[in-house]
Amino acid sequence: MDDLFVQAGDLPTWHQRCALRVLRLFGWRMRFRPLPGPRGIVVVYPHTSNWDFMVGLFGKWALSLPFRWLAKDSLFRGPMGKVLRYLGGEPVDRSTTSGTIQRQAERMLAADWYWLAITPEATRSYRPNWKSGFYHLALAAKVPLLLVYIDYPNKVLGVVDHIYLTGDKEADMAAIAAVYAGHQGLHPEKAAPIVLSDKRPGA
Repeated sequence: MDDLFVQAGDLPTWHQRCALRVLRLFGWRMRFRPLPGPRGIVVVYPHTSNWDFMVGLFGKWALSLPFRWLAKDSLFRGPMGKVLRYLGGEPVDRSTTSGTIQRQAERMLAADWYWLAITPEATRSYRPNWKSGFYHLALAAKVPLLLVYIDYPNKVLGVVDHIYLTGDKEADMAAIAAVYAGHQGLHPEKAAPIVLSDKRPGA
């Protein structure tokens, strides 16, 4: 048996065990390997359904890891802002892109613990490539990637594979693609090819 599958008895708190049992109730299992350090970027792929968020959220609660994610600042106005922050959300001002990567890298490095979760497709609909922000941020901050997959045919949430980027885009993307090979989202036809966009975000 794969010893990376998380069992309820492995988890120290009641709320973690409850979160895992909710996943199990819907047929999901989770594989986990300890993170390689206190900072990094969580790349979640494929992202083809709204259900991905719920699977990922209960996985996060089961592991009791305060992963963060970014969203446009307008979503954080009003009462929903508190809810989104509780779930790990952080507002980002999209009206300016200049210096975005460097500012985010500095924020990560200033924190004692900071793992940022992103979906490189940035949409549930099909697109021809991955957005490149995560790639440039990982290089700027010199942090690893945690490659998380949500495999619907096998109902497995995988939180096990870590890589460090080399700056060789072709080699790095090939290594990433090798990890995700064989894992399918709820709507496989909507999954973006694992190819990095040539468009560089604000540096």
